[in-house]
Amino acid sequence: MVKLTPELIELSAQYVNPVRDRELNLRGYKIPVIENLGATLDQFDTIDLSDNDIRKIDGFPLLRRLKTLLISNNRICLLRNPVATKKYYRLYLIHKLPQLRLIDFRKVKQKERDEASTLFKGKRGKKLEKEIGRRSKTFVPGGALGNSEKKTGGPSASDIEAIKTAIAKATTLEEVERLNQMLKSGQLPGKELLKMNQTSGGRKNETDDEDETMDTESGAVNGN
Repeated sequence: MVKLTPELIELSAQYVNPVRDRELNLRGYKIPVIENLGATLDQFDTIDLSDNDIRKIDGFPLLRRLKTLLISNNRICLLRNPVATKKYYRLYLIHKLPQLRLIDFRKVKQKERDEASTLFKGKRGKKLEKEIGRRSKTFVPGGALGNSEKKTGGPSASDIEAIKTAIAKATTLEEVERLNQMLKSGQLPGKELLKMNQTSGGRKNETDDEDETMDTESGAVNGN
Protein backbone atom coordinates (compact mmCIF):
# COMPACT_ATOMS: atom_id res chain seq x y z
CA MET A 1 0.00 0.00 0.00
CA VAL A 2 1.49 3.32 -1.11
CA LYS A 3 0.69 6.79 0.18
CA LEU A 4 -0.23 9.38 -2.45
CA THR A 5 2.58 11.91 -1.99
CA PRO A 6 3.79 14.87 -4.08
CA GLU A 7 6.87 12.78 -4.88
CA LEU A 8 4.75 9.92 -6.24
CA ILE A 9 2.74 12.37 -8.36
CA GLU A 10 5.94 13.83 -9.78
CA LEU A 11 7.39 10.41 -10.64
CA SER A 12 4.19 8.96 -12.14
CA ALA A 13 3.58 8.75 -15.89
CA GLN A 14 2.20 11.91 -17.49
CA TYR A 15 1.15 12.00 -21.12
CA VAL A 16 -1.38 13.08 -23.73
CA ASN A 17 -3.97 10.29 -24.05
CA PRO A 18 -5.77 9.14 -27.25
CA VAL A 19 -8.51 11.77 -26.84
CA ARG A 20 -5.87 14.51 -26.64
CA ASP A 21 -6.29 15.11 -22.90
CA ARG A 22 -3.39 15.62 -20.56
CA GLU A 23 -3.45 12.57 -18.25
CA LEU A 24 -1.78 11.60 -14.96
CA ASN A 25 -1.44 7.84 -14.42
CA LEU A 26 -1.73 6.84 -10.75
CA ARG A 27 -3.16 3.37 -11.27
CA GLY A 28 -2.07 0.19 -9.51
CA TYR A 29 -0.30 1.68 -6.48
CA LYS A 30 -2.88 0.41 -3.95
CA ILE A 31 -3.41 3.98 -2.76
CA PRO A 32 -5.88 3.99 0.19
CA VAL A 33 -6.70 7.72 0.40
CA ILE A 34 -6.92 10.58 -2.10
CA GLU A 35 -4.62 13.37 -0.92
CA ASN A 36 -1.93 15.84 -2.00
CA LEU A 37 -3.46 16.38 -5.46
CA GLY A 38 -2.63 20.06 -5.13
CA ALA A 39 0.83 18.95 -6.22
CA THR A 40 -0.58 18.43 -9.75
CA LEU A 41 -0.90 22.24 -10.03
CA ASP A 42 -4.16 21.63 -11.94
CA GLN A 43 -2.24 20.60 -15.07
CA PHE A 44 -4.31 17.55 -16.01
CA ASP A 45 -7.60 16.92 -17.78
CA THR A 46 -7.67 13.26 -16.67
CA ILE A 47 -6.42 11.51 -13.54
CA ASP A 48 -6.38 7.71 -13.58
CA LEU A 49 -6.74 6.22 -10.07
CA SER A 50 -7.82 2.75 -11.20
CA ASP A 51 -6.69 -0.42 -9.41
CA ASN A 52 -6.16 1.17 -5.98
CA ASP A 53 -7.75 0.72 -2.52
CA ILE A 54 -9.67 3.99 -2.39
CA ARG A 55 -12.90 3.89 -0.36
CA LYS A 56 -14.13 7.49 -0.59
CA ILE A 57 -14.10 10.12 -3.32
CA ASP A 58 -12.86 13.05 -1.26
CA GLY A 59 -9.67 14.91 -0.44
CA PHE A 60 -9.66 16.96 -3.66
CA PRO A 61 -8.41 20.53 -3.90
CA LEU A 62 -10.04 22.84 -6.44
CA LEU A 63 -8.99 21.45 -9.84
CA ARG A 64 -10.76 23.50 -12.51
CA ARG A 65 -9.09 21.72 -15.41
CA LEU A 66 -9.91 18.17 -14.28
CA LYS A 67 -12.83 16.72 -16.24
CA THR A 68 -12.27 12.93 -16.15
CA LEU A 69 -11.60 10.79 -13.07
CA LEU A 70 -10.99 7.05 -13.62
CA ILE A 71 -11.65 5.04 -10.44
CA SER A 72 -12.47 1.50 -11.55
CA ASN A 73 -11.32 -1.44 -9.41
CA ASN A 74 -11.32 0.43 -6.10
CA ARG A 75 -13.36 -0.13 -2.93
CA ILE A 76 -15.84 2.68 -3.45
CA CYS A 77 -19.45 1.83 -2.61
CA LEU A 78 -22.05 2.73 -5.27
CA LEU A 79 -24.92 1.74 -2.93
CA ARG A 80 -26.37 4.85 -1.16
CA ASN A 81 -24.11 7.00 -3.34
CA PRO A 82 -25.70 10.46 -3.89
CA VAL A 83 -25.78 9.94 -7.67
CA ALA A 84 -28.14 6.98 -7.18
CA THR A 85 -30.85 9.37 -5.94
CA LYS A 86 -30.97 11.24 -9.26
CA LYS A 87 -34.08 10.97 -11.41
CA TYR A 88 -33.76 8.40 -14.22
CA TYR A 89 -30.42 7.27 -12.73
CA ARG A 90 -30.94 3.58 -13.50
CA LEU A 91 -32.58 4.08 -16.91
CA TYR A 92 -29.89 6.56 -17.92
CA LEU A 93 -27.14 4.03 -17.11
CA ILE A 94 -28.97 1.33 -19.08
CA HIS A 95 -29.32 3.69 -22.04
CA LYS A 96 -25.69 4.86 -22.02
CA LEU A 97 -24.19 1.43 -21.25
CA PRO A 98 -26.38 -1.18 -22.96
CA GLN A 99 -23.89 -3.95 -22.16
CA LEU A 100 -24.56 -3.66 -18.40
CA ARG A 101 -26.14 -6.74 -16.87
CA LEU A 102 -26.15 -5.69 -13.20
CA ILE A 103 -26.66 -2.29 -11.56
CA ASP A 104 -26.38 -2.06 -7.77
CA PHE A 105 -26.53 -5.87 -7.54
CA ARG A 106 -29.86 -5.97 -9.39
CA LYS A 107 -30.17 -7.67 -12.76
CA VAL A 108 -31.11 -5.40 -15.65
CA LYS A 109 -34.40 -6.68 -17.09
CA GLN A 110 -35.53 -6.48 -20.68
CA LYS A 111 -38.50 -4.40 -19.54
CA GLU A 112 -36.07 -1.78 -18.22
CA ARG A 113 -34.11 -1.83 -21.48
CA ASP A 114 -37.31 -1.22 -23.43
CA GLU A 115 -38.32 1.57 -21.05
CA ALA A 116 -34.93 3.24 -21.37
CA SER A 117 -35.04 2.97 -25.15
CA THR A 118 -38.48 4.59 -25.23
CA LEU A 119 -37.58 7.33 -22.76
CA PHE A 120 -34.49 8.49 -24.65
CA LYS A 121 -35.93 8.03 -28.14
CA GLY A 122 -36.34 10.87 -30.65
CA LYS A 123 -35.80 14.61 -30.19
CA ARG A 124 -37.46 14.67 -26.79
CA GLY A 125 -35.20 11.87 -25.58
CA LYS A 126 -32.08 13.65 -26.86
CA LYS A 127 -33.13 16.81 -25.05
CA LEU A 128 -33.75 14.87 -21.83
CA GLU A 129 -30.39 13.13 -22.18
CA LYS A 130 -28.58 16.48 -22.45
CA GLU A 131 -30.44 17.83 -19.42
CA ILE A 132 -29.51 14.80 -17.34
CA GLY A 133 -25.91 15.07 -18.51
CA ARG A 134 -25.75 18.66 -17.32
CA ARG A 135 -27.47 17.99 -14.00
CA SER A 136 -25.55 14.81 -13.20
CA LYS A 137 -22.28 16.60 -12.46
CA THR A 138 -22.57 15.74 -8.78
CA PHE A 139 -18.81 15.87 -8.23
CA VAL A 140 -16.84 19.09 -8.46
CA PRO A 141 -13.13 18.81 -7.55
CA GLY A 142 -12.68 20.91 -4.43
CA GLY A 143 -16.44 21.33 -4.01
CA ALA A 144 -19.08 19.59 -1.93
CA LEU A 145 -20.28 16.15 -2.91
CA GLY A 146 -23.90 15.63 -3.82
CA ASN A 147 -26.51 18.07 -5.10
CA SER A 148 -25.20 21.61 -5.40
CA GLU A 149 -28.64 23.11 -5.10
CA LYS A 150 -29.46 24.97 -1.91
CA LYS A 151 -30.89 22.65 0.69
CA THR A 152 -34.09 23.77 2.28
CA GLY A 153 -33.77 21.68 5.42
CA GLY A 154 -31.74 19.20 7.37
CA PRO A 155 -31.79 16.98 10.42
CA SER A 156 -32.73 18.65 13.68
CA ALA A 157 -30.56 18.52 16.78
CA SER A 158 -32.76 15.77 18.20
CA ASP A 159 -32.44 13.77 14.95
CA ILE A 160 -28.65 14.04 15.08
CA GLU A 161 -28.58 12.93 18.71
CA ALA A 162 -30.85 10.01 17.84
CA ILE A 163 -28.47 8.89 15.09
CA LYS A 164 -25.46 9.26 17.41
CA THR A 165 -27.25 7.12 20.00
CA ALA A 166 -28.02 4.51 17.34
CA ILE A 167 -24.34 4.49 16.30
CA ALA A 168 -23.24 4.00 19.91
CA LYS A 169 -25.63 1.07 20.32
CA ALA A 170 -25.03 -0.57 16.92
CA THR A 171 -23.89 -4.18 17.22
CA THR A 172 -21.94 -4.56 13.95
CA LEU A 173 -19.35 -2.51 12.08
CA GLU A 174 -21.67 -2.40 9.04
CA GLU A 175 -24.40 -0.72 11.09
CA VAL A 176 -21.93 1.81 12.52
CA GLU A 177 -20.56 2.69 9.08
CA ARG A 178 -24.03 3.00 7.52
CA LEU A 179 -25.36 5.26 10.27
CA ASN A 180 -22.15 7.31 10.33
CA GLN A 181 -22.40 7.96 6.59
CA MET A 182 -26.01 9.03 6.99
CA LEU A 183 -25.01 11.46 9.73
CA LYS A 184 -22.23 12.97 7.59
CA SER A 185 -24.47 13.38 4.54
CA GLY A 186 -27.39 14.83 6.49
CA GLN A 187 -29.63 11.91 5.63
CA LEU A 188 -31.92 10.27 8.14
CA PRO A 189 -32.46 6.52 8.38
CA GLY A 190 -36.01 5.20 8.44
CA LYS A 191 -37.74 5.59 11.78
CA GLU A 192 -38.09 1.84 12.20
CA LEU A 193 -34.36 1.29 11.59
CA LEU A 194 -33.46 4.09 13.98
CA LYS A 195 -35.81 2.78 16.65
CA MET A 196 -34.44 -0.73 16.24
CA ASN A 197 -30.83 0.45 16.63
CA GLN A 198 -31.70 2.63 19.61
CA THR A 199 -33.43 -0.19 21.46
CA SER A 200 -31.01 -2.99 20.57
CA GLY A 201 -28.52 -1.81 23.18
CA GLY A 202 -31.25 -1.60 25.80
CA ARG A 203 -32.39 -5.13 25.04
CA LYS A 204 -28.84 -6.37 25.40
CA ASN A 205 -28.49 -4.64 28.77
CA GLU A 206 -31.77 -6.17 29.91
CA THR A 207 -30.49 -9.61 28.92
CA ASP A 208 -27.24 -9.00 30.79
CA ASP A 209 -29.18 -7.91 33.88
CA GLU A 210 -31.31 -11.04 33.69
CA ASP A 211 -28.21 -13.25 33.37
CA GLU A 212 -26.62 -11.51 36.35
CA THR A 213 -29.78 -11.99 38.41
CA MET A 214 -29.90 -15.67 37.49
CA ASP A 215 -26.23 -16.09 38.44
CA THR A 216 -26.88 -14.39 41.78
CA GLU A 217 -29.86 -16.58 42.50
CA SER A 218 -27.88 -19.65 41.49
CA GLY A 219 -25.09 -18.67 43.86
CA ALA A 220 -27.56 -18.15 46.68
CA VAL A 221 -29.01 -21.62 46.13
CA ASN A 222 -25.54 -23.19 46.05
CA GLY A 223 -24.65 -21.31 49.23
CA ASN A 224 -27.67 -22.72 51.03
